[in-house]
Amino acid sequence: MQTKRLGKSAISVSKICMGTMTFGSQADEATAFRILDRSLDAGINFFDTAENYPVPPREEWAGRTEEIVGRWLKTKRRDEVILATKVSGPSHGWIRSSQRAGMTALDRHNVVRAIEASLTRLGTDYVDLYQTHWPDHGARYEEALGALDDLIREGKVRIIGCSNETTWGLMNSLAVSDREGFARYDTIQNNYSLNNRRFEDELAQACRQEGVSLIPYSPLAGGVLSGKYNGGATPEGARFSNYIKLGGRQAVMAQRFINDKSIASTERFQAIAAEAGMSVVTLATAWSKQPDFVASTIVGATSEDQLDDIFAAADVTLDEDVLKKIDAVSKEFLYPMG
Repeated sequence: MQTKRLGKSAISVSKICMGTMTFGSQADEATAFRILDRSLDAGINFFDTAENYPVPPREEWAGRTEEIVGRWLKTKRRDEVILATKVSGPSHGWIRSSQRAGMTALDRHNVVRAIEASLTRLGTDYVDLYQTHWPDHGARYEEALGALDDLIREGKVRIIGCSNETTWGLMNSLAVSDREGFARYDTIQNNYSLNNRRFEDELAQACRQEGVSLIPYSPLAGGVLSGKYNGGATPEGARFSNYIKLGGRQAVMAQRFINDKSIASTERFQAIAAEAGMSVVTLATAWSKQPDFVASTIVGATSEDQLDDIFAAADVTLDEDVLKKIDAVSKEFLYPMG
Protein backbone atom coordinates (compact mmCIF):
# COMPACT_ATOMS: atom_id res chain seq x y z
CA MET A 1 0.00 0.00 0.00
CA GLN A 2 1.41 3.39 -1.01
CA THR A 3 1.72 5.99 1.74
CA LYS A 4 2.00 9.76 1.91
CA ARG A 5 2.36 12.44 4.57
CA LEU A 6 -0.58 14.50 5.72
CA GLY A 7 0.37 18.07 4.86
CA LYS A 8 3.68 19.03 6.43
CA SER A 9 3.11 16.79 9.45
CA ALA A 10 5.11 13.75 10.49
CA ILE A 11 2.10 11.47 10.00
CA SER A 12 2.20 9.13 7.00
CA VAL A 13 -0.98 7.38 5.94
CA SER A 14 -2.06 4.81 3.40
CA LYS A 15 -3.27 6.42 0.18
CA ILE A 16 -6.64 4.80 0.78
CA CYS A 17 -8.56 5.72 3.94
CA MET A 18 -11.54 3.70 5.16
CA GLY A 19 -14.52 5.91 5.93
CA THR A 20 -17.11 4.79 8.45
CA MET A 21 -20.20 6.98 8.00
CA THR A 22 -22.49 4.01 7.22
CA PHE A 23 -21.51 2.05 10.34
CA GLY A 24 -24.55 1.85 12.58
CA SER A 25 -27.06 2.58 9.83
CA GLN A 26 -26.44 0.73 6.54
CA ALA A 27 -23.81 -1.56 8.08
CA ASP A 28 -24.30 -3.24 11.45
CA GLU A 29 -21.48 -3.65 13.96
CA ALA A 30 -20.47 -7.17 12.88
CA THR A 31 -20.22 -6.06 9.25
CA ALA A 32 -18.31 -2.93 10.27
CA PHE A 33 -15.76 -5.02 12.18
CA ARG A 34 -15.21 -7.28 9.16
CA ILE A 35 -14.74 -4.27 6.86
CA LEU A 36 -12.28 -2.65 9.29
CA ASP A 37 -10.33 -5.90 9.79
CA ARG A 38 -10.03 -6.54 6.06
CA SER A 39 -8.94 -2.94 5.50
CA LEU A 40 -6.19 -3.21 8.07
CA ASP A 41 -5.08 -6.55 6.60
CA ALA A 42 -4.94 -4.91 3.14
CA GLY A 43 -2.47 -2.29 4.39
CA ILE A 44 -4.90 0.54 5.15
CA ASN A 45 -3.80 2.30 8.35
CA PHE A 46 -6.03 5.39 8.08
CA PHE A 47 -9.65 5.44 9.34
CA ASP A 48 -12.03 8.40 9.31
CA THR A 49 -15.14 8.99 11.39
CA ALA A 50 -17.12 11.89 12.91
CA GLU A 51 -19.17 12.71 15.98
CA ASN A 52 -22.38 13.00 13.94
CA TYR A 53 -22.11 9.68 12.08
CA PRO A 54 -23.83 7.53 10.91
CA VAL A 55 -25.78 9.05 8.04
CA PRO A 56 -28.49 9.91 7.33
CA PRO A 57 -28.34 11.92 10.56
CA ARG A 58 -30.79 11.05 13.29
CA GLU A 59 -30.70 12.32 16.85
CA GLU A 60 -30.89 8.83 18.33
CA TRP A 61 -27.98 7.67 16.16
CA ALA A 62 -25.55 10.50 16.98
CA GLY A 63 -22.19 9.09 18.10
CA ARG A 64 -23.06 5.49 17.23
CA THR A 65 -20.34 5.17 14.59
CA GLU A 66 -17.59 6.40 16.92
CA GLU A 67 -18.76 3.87 19.51
CA ILE A 68 -18.49 1.04 16.95
CA VAL A 69 -15.02 2.20 15.86
CA GLY A 70 -14.01 2.47 19.52
CA ARG A 71 -15.04 -1.10 20.29
CA TRP A 72 -13.11 -2.30 17.22
CA LEU A 73 -10.09 -0.23 18.23
CA LYS A 74 -9.95 -2.07 21.56
CA THR A 75 -9.11 -5.26 19.62
CA LYS A 76 -6.05 -3.63 17.99
CA ARG A 77 -2.83 -1.92 19.00
CA ARG A 78 -3.63 1.78 19.12
CA ASP A 79 -0.37 2.77 17.44
CA GLU A 80 -1.09 0.71 14.31
CA VAL A 81 -4.08 2.88 13.44
CA ILE A 82 -4.17 6.51 12.26
CA LEU A 83 -7.54 7.72 13.50
CA ALA A 84 -9.38 10.82 12.30
CA THR A 85 -12.62 12.29 13.58
CA LYS A 86 -14.48 15.61 13.37
CA VAL A 87 -16.23 18.28 15.37
CA SER A 88 -19.49 19.09 13.65
CA GLY A 89 -19.47 22.86 13.33
CA PRO A 90 -22.81 24.55 12.70
CA SER A 91 -25.65 22.07 13.24
CA HIS A 92 -29.22 22.33 14.39
CA GLY A 93 -30.78 20.69 17.40
CA TRP A 94 -29.17 17.28 17.66
CA ILE A 95 -25.41 17.71 18.21
CA ARG A 96 -24.72 19.19 21.68
CA SER A 97 -27.74 21.43 21.29
CA SER A 98 -31.52 21.57 21.55
CA GLN A 99 -34.39 23.28 19.80
CA ARG A 100 -34.42 25.87 22.55
CA ALA A 101 -30.66 26.49 22.53
CA GLY A 102 -30.48 26.74 18.76
CA MET A 103 -27.50 26.10 16.53
CA THR A 104 -24.10 24.94 17.75
CA ALA A 105 -21.00 26.76 16.55
CA LEU A 106 -17.27 26.35 16.11
CA ASP A 107 -16.24 28.03 19.34
CA ARG A 108 -14.04 26.90 22.23
CA HIS A 109 -17.02 25.62 24.23
CA ASN A 110 -18.21 23.30 21.47
CA VAL A 111 -14.75 22.16 20.36
CA VAL A 112 -13.81 21.11 23.92
CA ARG A 113 -17.14 19.37 24.55
CA ALA A 114 -16.91 17.58 21.20
CA ILE A 115 -13.39 16.19 21.62
CA GLU A 116 -14.06 14.94 25.14
CA ALA A 117 -17.20 13.11 23.99
CA SER A 118 -15.43 11.67 20.93
CA LEU A 119 -12.47 10.41 22.97
CA THR A 120 -14.88 8.68 25.35
CA ARG A 121 -16.81 7.00 22.52
CA LEU A 122 -13.61 6.00 20.72
CA GLY A 123 -12.03 4.66 23.90
CA THR A 124 -8.72 6.43 23.32
CA ASP A 125 -6.87 9.34 24.90
CA TYR A 126 -5.97 10.99 21.56
CA VAL A 127 -6.92 11.21 17.91
CA ASP A 128 -4.32 11.58 15.19
CA LEU A 129 -6.29 14.04 13.03
CA TYR A 130 -9.09 16.27 14.33
CA GLN A 131 -11.14 18.11 11.71
CA THR A 132 -13.79 20.82 11.64
CA HIS A 133 -16.59 19.08 9.77
CA TRP A 134 -18.32 22.19 8.41
CA PRO A 135 -16.94 25.74 8.44
CA ASP A 136 -18.49 28.44 10.60
CA HIS A 137 -17.83 31.57 8.55
CA GLY A 138 -19.91 33.66 10.93
CA ALA A 139 -17.65 32.99 13.91
CA ARG A 140 -14.14 34.21 14.71
CA TYR A 141 -11.57 31.74 13.39
CA GLU A 142 -9.26 32.71 16.25
CA GLU A 143 -11.46 31.01 18.84
CA ALA A 144 -11.78 27.60 17.18
CA LEU A 145 -8.13 27.55 16.09
CA GLY A 146 -7.00 28.57 19.57
CA ALA A 147 -8.99 25.72 21.09
CA LEU A 148 -7.64 23.24 18.54
CA ASP A 149 -4.10 24.44 19.22
CA ASP A 150 -4.64 23.82 22.95
CA LEU A 151 -5.80 20.27 22.20
CA ILE A 152 -2.53 19.61 20.39
CA ARG A 153 -0.54 21.01 23.33
CA GLU A 154 -2.54 18.80 25.70
CA GLY A 155 -1.76 15.69 23.63
CA LYS A 156 -5.39 14.96 22.81
CA VAL A 157 -4.89 15.71 19.10
CA ARG A 158 -1.79 15.31 16.94
CA ILE A 159 -2.71 17.45 13.92
CA ILE A 160 -5.76 19.37 12.71
CA GLY A 161 -7.67 19.75 9.47
CA CYS A 162 -10.84 21.24 8.02
CA SER A 163 -13.60 19.86 5.85
CA ASN A 164 -16.10 21.23 3.33
CA GLU A 165 -14.12 24.47 3.37
CA THR A 166 -13.85 27.18 0.72
CA THR A 167 -10.67 28.72 -0.64
CA TRP A 168 -11.39 31.89 1.35
CA GLY A 169 -11.99 29.89 4.52
CA LEU A 170 -8.83 27.81 4.14
CA MET A 171 -6.60 30.81 3.42
CA ASN A 172 -8.18 32.86 6.21
CA SER A 173 -7.64 30.07 8.74
CA LEU A 174 -4.00 29.66 7.69
CA ALA A 175 -3.46 33.42 7.99
CA VAL A 176 -4.97 33.42 11.50
CA SER A 177 -2.76 30.51 12.55
CA ASP A 178 0.36 32.21 11.22
CA ARG A 179 -0.52 35.51 12.88
CA GLU A 180 -1.43 34.03 16.27
CA GLY A 181 1.15 31.25 16.36
CA PHE A 182 -1.50 28.52 16.34
CA ALA A 183 -1.16 25.10 14.71
CA ARG A 184 -2.08 25.17 11.02
CA TYR A 185 -4.49 22.94 9.20
CA ASP A 186 -2.51 20.13 7.56
CA THR A 187 -5.49 18.70 5.69
CA ILE A 188 -8.75 19.60 4.02
CA GLN A 189 -11.46 16.98 3.46
CA ASN A 190 -13.73 17.98 0.56
CA ASN A 191 -15.88 16.26 -2.03
CA TYR A 192 -13.77 15.26 -5.06
CA SER A 193 -14.50 12.66 -7.69
CA LEU A 194 -14.65 12.01 -11.42
CA ASN A 195 -18.12 13.56 -11.29
CA ASN A 196 -17.09 16.55 -9.17
CA ARG A 197 -13.76 18.22 -9.97
CA ARG A 198 -14.58 21.65 -8.55
CA PHE A 199 -11.69 21.33 -6.07
CA GLU A 200 -9.28 21.80 -8.97
CA ASP A 201 -10.60 25.31 -9.74
CA GLU A 202 -8.84 27.14 -6.86
CA LEU A 203 -8.40 24.96 -3.80
CA ALA A 204 -5.89 22.62 -5.45
CA GLN A 205 -3.44 25.46 -6.04
CA ALA A 206 -3.96 26.79 -2.51
CA CYS A 207 -3.13 23.34 -1.17
CA ARG A 208 0.00 23.07 -3.30
CA GLN A 209 1.30 26.47 -2.24
CA GLU A 210 0.44 26.10 1.45
CA GLY A 211 1.42 22.47 2.00
CA VAL A 212 -2.11 21.31 2.82
CA SER A 213 -3.24 17.84 1.74
CA LEU A 214 -6.64 17.06 0.30
CA ILE A 215 -8.35 13.99 1.71
CA PRO A 216 -11.13 13.48 -0.87
CA TYR A 217 -14.43 12.06 0.26
CA SER A 218 -17.04 10.43 -1.99
CA PRO A 219 -14.55 9.39 -4.71
CA LEU A 220 -17.39 7.24 -6.06
CA ALA A 221 -19.75 10.25 -5.99
CA GLY A 222 -21.85 8.71 -3.26
CA GLY A 223 -21.96 5.39 -5.14
CA VAL A 224 -23.15 6.92 -8.42
CA LEU A 225 -19.88 6.02 -10.17
CA SER A 226 -20.41 2.35 -9.34
CA GLY A 227 -23.21 2.43 -11.91
CA LYS A 228 -25.89 1.24 -9.50
CA TYR A 229 -28.14 4.24 -10.25
CA ASN A 230 -27.84 3.91 -14.04
CA GLY A 231 -31.09 3.89 -15.98
CA GLY A 232 -33.01 5.51 -13.14
CA ALA A 233 -32.45 2.59 -10.75
CA THR A 234 -32.92 3.16 -7.00
CA PRO A 235 -31.46 0.00 -5.42
CA GLU A 236 -32.92 -0.98 -2.08
CA GLY A 237 -30.83 0.14 0.89
CA ALA A 238 -28.51 2.36 -1.17
CA ARG A 239 -27.66 5.75 0.33
CA PHE A 240 -29.38 7.96 -2.22
CA SER A 241 -32.31 5.59 -2.53
CA ASN A 242 -32.86 6.19 1.18
CA TYR A 243 -32.46 9.95 0.71
CA ILE A 244 -35.06 10.01 -2.07
CA LYS A 245 -37.51 8.19 0.21
CA LEU A 246 -36.86 10.69 3.03
CA GLY A 247 -37.68 13.63 0.75
CA GLY A 248 -36.95 17.26 1.59
CA ARG A 249 -33.31 18.33 1.91
CA GLN A 250 -32.10 14.74 1.62
CA ALA A 251 -33.86 14.26 -1.71
CA VAL A 252 -32.42 17.54 -3.00
CA MET A 253 -28.93 16.30 -2.11
CA ALA A 254 -29.58 13.05 -3.97
CA GLN A 255 -30.56 15.02 -7.06
CA ARG A 256 -27.23 16.88 -6.96
CA PHE A 257 -25.47 13.54 -7.36
CA ILE A 258 -27.96 11.66 -9.52
CA ASN A 259 -28.94 13.55 -12.67
CA ASP A 260 -28.77 13.16 -16.43
CA LYS A 261 -25.20 14.50 -16.68
CA SER A 262 -23.79 12.40 -13.84
CA ILE A 263 -25.37 9.19 -15.16
CA ALA A 264 -24.16 9.90 -18.72
CA SER A 265 -20.61 10.58 -17.53
CA THR A 266 -20.69 7.47 -15.35
CA GLU A 267 -21.55 5.35 -18.38
CA ARG A 268 -18.61 6.84 -20.27
CA PHE A 269 -16.26 6.23 -17.32
CA GLN A 270 -17.45 2.64 -17.21
CA ALA A 271 -16.39 2.23 -20.84
CA ILE A 272 -12.95 3.75 -20.13
CA ALA A 273 -12.51 1.41 -17.15
CA ALA A 274 -13.46 -1.63 -19.24
CA GLU A 275 -10.90 -0.64 -21.89
CA ALA A 276 -8.27 -0.33 -19.15
CA GLY A 277 -9.16 -3.78 -17.78
CA MET A 278 -10.58 -2.70 -14.42
CA SER A 279 -13.91 -1.91 -12.80
CA VAL A 280 -15.16 1.65 -12.74
CA VAL A 281 -14.89 1.53 -8.92
CA THR A 282 -11.18 0.75 -9.22
CA LEU A 283 -10.74 3.45 -11.87
CA ALA A 284 -12.51 6.13 -9.82
CA THR A 285 -10.67 5.26 -6.62
CA ALA A 286 -7.27 5.18 -8.35
CA TRP A 287 -7.96 8.50 -10.10
CA SER A 288 -8.94 10.28 -6.88
CA LYS A 289 -5.73 9.36 -5.05
CA GLN A 290 -3.38 10.22 -7.92
CA PRO A 291 -3.16 14.08 -7.93
CA ASP A 292 -0.14 15.60 -6.24
CA PHE A 293 -2.29 17.58 -3.78
CA VAL A 294 -4.03 14.43 -2.48
CA ALA A 295 -2.71 12.50 0.52
CA SER A 296 -5.33 9.75 0.90
CA THR A 297 -8.78 9.17 -0.57
CA ILE A 298 -11.68 8.17 1.68
CA VAL A 299 -13.70 5.19 0.53
CA GLY A 300 -16.70 3.63 2.20
CA ALA A 301 -18.41 0.26 2.19
CA THR A 302 -21.59 -1.25 3.52
CA SER A 303 -20.61 -4.87 2.83
CA GLU A 304 -17.46 -6.91 2.35
CA ASP A 305 -18.21 -7.70 -1.28
CA GLN A 306 -17.57 -4.04 -2.16
CA LEU A 307 -13.98 -4.15 -0.92
CA ASP A 308 -12.13 -6.07 -3.64
CA ASP A 309 -12.58 -3.43 -6.35
CA ILE A 310 -11.60 -0.69 -3.87
CA PHE A 311 -8.48 -2.50 -2.67
CA ALA A 312 -7.50 -3.23 -6.28
CA ALA A 313 -6.88 0.52 -6.70
CA ALA A 314 -4.24 0.59 -3.96
CA ASP A 315 -1.23 0.31 -6.22
CA VAL A 316 -2.78 1.44 -9.52
CA THR A 317 -1.35 4.50 -11.26
CA LEU A 318 -3.42 5.51 -14.28
CA ASP A 319 -1.41 6.18 -17.42
CA GLU A 320 -1.52 9.34 -19.51
CA ASP A 321 -3.79 7.85 -22.15
CA VAL A 322 -6.45 6.91 -19.58
CA LEU A 323 -6.20 10.33 -17.93
CA LYS A 324 -6.73 12.06 -21.28
CA LYS A 325 -9.87 10.01 -21.91
CA ILE A 326 -11.16 10.92 -18.44
CA ASP A 327 -10.46 14.61 -19.04
CA ALA A 328 -12.37 14.49 -22.33
CA VAL A 329 -15.46 13.15 -20.54
CA SER A 330 -15.11 15.79 -17.82
CA LYS A 331 -14.99 18.58 -20.40
CA GLU A 332 -18.03 17.22 -22.21
CA PHE A 333 -20.29 16.61 -19.22
CA LEU A 334 -18.97 18.46 -16.19
CA TYR A 335 -17.56 21.84 -17.23
CA PRO A 336 -18.43 24.49 -16.36
CA MET A 337 -19.11 22.93 -12.99
CA GLY A 338 -21.70 24.96 -11.14
